[in-house]
Amino acid sequence: MKMYSYTTLSEAVNDLTIRGYTYEFKLCTDSIECSGLELVLHPEHFEITEHYRFEGNTDPADESVVYAIQSTDGKTKGMIVNGYGISSDPLSDRMLKKLKEHLPDN
Repeated sequence: MKMYSYTTLSEAVNDLTIRGYTYEFKLCTDSIECSGLELVLHPEHFEITEHYRFEGNTDPADESVVYAIQSTDGKTKGMIVNGYGISSDPLSDRMLKKLKEHLPDN
């Protein structure tokens, strides 16, 4: 698998979109959802294929992580952009475990 390196969040999002990660997923308590497809995926139905962390230059609230997501059937690819640390969303234990497997160490 080729590794990519990005200096900004927008650079990562643009390149992932070009590479086929076109859908925007939203984190929910125990799943992710894509409103454009009316699709809900639970942790066992998607894989995180890549992840990139970005730190705010001056404001810790600007820290974010982008996850490249693929459904386990390979039919749907998209991404989640989310804050981490203080700004992260409340999630179920199953979702936290899935995401923490791919979150870079602090």
